[in-house]
Amino acid sequence: MTAYLPQYATAAIPRYTSYPPATRFHSGVGESEYRAWLGAIGPKDTLSLYVHIPFCQTLCWYCGCHTSVPNSNDRVLDYVESLKQEIARAGARVSRSAKVLQLHFGGGTPNFLPPKILAAIIETLMEQFNFDHGAEISIEADPRSLSKEHISVLAGYARVRVSLGVQDVSPDVQKLINRIQPFDLVQGVVEQLRAAGVDGINMDLMYGLPGQSVAHVRKSASMCAALEPDRFAVFGYAHVPWFKKHQRTIDEARLPGGQERLDQAEAARATLIDFGYAPIGIDHFAKPGDSLFKAHDEDRLRRNFQGYTVDPASALIGFGASSIGSFQAGYIQNEPHLGRYRDAVKSGGLPVVRGVVLSPSERRTRAVIERLMCNYEVDLRQIDDALNCEVGMYPAAISKLKPLCEDGIVEVDLPIVRATPRGRPYIRNIAACFDEHHGKSEQRFSRVV
Repeated sequence: MTAYLPQYATAAIPRYTSYPPATRFHSGVGESEYRAWLGAIGPKDTLSLYVHIPFCQTLCWYCGCHTSVPNSNDRVLDYVESLKQEIARAGARVSRSAKVLQLHFGGGTPNFLPPKILAAIIETLMEQFNFDHGAEISIEADPRSLSKEHISVLAGYARVRVSLGVQDVSPDVQKLINRIQPFDLVQGVVEQLRAAGVDGINMDLMYGLPGQSVAHVRKSASMCAALEPDRFAVFGYAHVPWFKKHQRTIDEARLPGGQERLDQAEAARATLIDFGYAPIGIDHFAKPGDSLFKAHDEDRLRRNFQGYTVDPASALIGFGASSIGSFQAGYIQNEPHLGRYRDAVKSGGLPVVRGVVLSPSERRTRAVIERLMCNYEVDLRQIDDALNCEVGMYPAAISKLKPLCEDGIVEVDLPIVRATPRGRPYIRNIAACFDEHHGKSEQRFSRVV
């Protein structure tokens, strides 16, 4: 059993789906930088596209996403029109020879949109960008509202992956998070997807929810694994009521403590391994033979705002309110407020409000942290060679790692830095030692475990 080390488990540290994290973005980087980065995408570059749909039928109390429950259909239709305009405006600045390898819909609930509207957005993207014949379309889906018509639309594309939000299968936990979702419904959706020819199926589970126990987590993992999806993502609930006010509905007295959270994470891990899934990074699991498994095995695994990915694209372009784009030079984020997002698009501009330009040292750190988060180890010399940097062994970071070495969670044998088996749950603590910005601001993050 993994040791619970409270000094590390309760630390508030970024999830490092990007570096610098989004909390470092600022208004000094905006539309002019974004236009330049789009224009710099060359004909041999590859692209990943992300579309954010910020709507849900009901609000789950655990949710940390940028979403809302719309009070009118007109609000949704206005958003979709703005989205199409943004896609056309950005697409006009990108080389038509650059190929799209991945399209991902996130939210919110992308399948909140009627099937015909979802298809229209996909067609708009395909008109504006050059999709590779093997490009994958992936979508986060709520099983409660994924209709046969949605499935029929998705099945019409060559490579499709559907990530089903399950979280927990037990009615008592579902009641406490305002997400009533009978397991039979989930099973039926999986059967419909497979019958339609959609083979790429993921499932999302959570631990650390109110009223949840190790037994709940083990039951959810077992029942879902029996349906044999290709992949799992197992996330710890991040209680951030200062950031997401609806989380104040959750009774904090019902939340599991630190040791219990770690035990739940370990229960999910052990159960999925027993069912034949291989652990990938900090929170993903995949069947041997799955592309995520192969990427991990061949040291090609990447990490972005959607988690772990096989996507090797040169740039990620985000569309929709709050979406983030990732480029070699930095990051850019769209306006999160729906009204201001719409107004920015209608004014003829690109609706960006903040971002960050990476310094050379930050580009190195980004590469180091990504490898740590993907592989639990990094070869510092290999990073410097790949980026054509002057070789340096990161003295400040190595100094910060010393107490972690003494606690047995990391080994430093330069140029290799490696998490020990005991230290794997605390890989974010290890990564933070390389983060020159960490601890220098008042930003609040979710705890490590």
